[in-house]
Amino acid sequence: MRIRITPVVAAAVWAAMSCGAQAADRNLEAVLGCLRGNIPETVQIKDVSLTSIDRTGGKRTLLGRLYATQEDDRLRATVKIVAPADLAGAAYLLRERPAGGDEMFVFVPALNKVRRVVGAAADGSLWGTDLSYGDIKQLNHAYSADHARLEPAAVLNGRAVDVLSATPSADQPSRFTLIRSWIDQKTCVVLKTDFLEGAAVRKRLLVDADSLQQSGPHWYAGAAVMSDLRAGTRTELKVLGVSAGGHLAERYFSPAMFHVGS
Repeated sequence: MRIRITPVVAAAVWAAMSCGAQAADRNLEAVLGCLRGNIPETVQIKDVSLTSIDRTGGKRTLLGRLYATQEDDRLRATVKIVAPADLAGAAYLLRERPAGGDEMFVFVPALNKVRRVVGAAADGSLWGTDLSYGDIKQLNHAYSADHARLEPAAVLNGRAVDVLSATPSADQPSRFTLIRSWIDQKTCVVLKTDFLEGAAVRKRLLVDADSLQQSGPHWYAGAAVMSDLRAGTRTELKVLGVSAGGHLAERYFSPAMFHVGS
């Protein structure tokens, strides 16, 4: 999925905005800056579980690790699966690029091969879950300003939120015609996202506001659910542990090496 919500908000804007700001005059740049302020400048590592639930109630749980950081104000994120055994070693890499055209790569252990994810394939299912390859950007607060619009502020479950909508760029195929997100003004974490096909909501991401936690200066959701409303399936995402700071070898975010090692 290729949804452009950028240009990148300047680092100076990030520094000027507090993620807990309650300023009455909130504008698009401020909201985007606060969102991106939740992307760590040093590496943040999250141990995660992804439990897919089909329409009959059948479940399958994946365990993995998500690495996220910034380079030149651009998100770099890698996901590695450690269980179950048939998917152990599978990996995914997302690299935002300054000129657009994000790079996405997936490693398939059974083929021992890295494949690039391009075009409409970005809307495809990530390891059989309800998350797509492109959804990793939303989960890491990597929103940008192209094709974005700030709608009137609202209240969601008793919390003040900013509402941001975005349309796909004309040169990037996507089944979605609009993405609308509700962003907590206190923590700058996305609490809800609707993915629309025409006038109908096809997918919905809901964050458990009670699970919001802070790691250093950054806020993150400890639990969320992505639902495919048409298919009647959902995927429950849980963060099992977080560590931040330090340095990782470049191979963790290299298209040639991201899948190597643990």
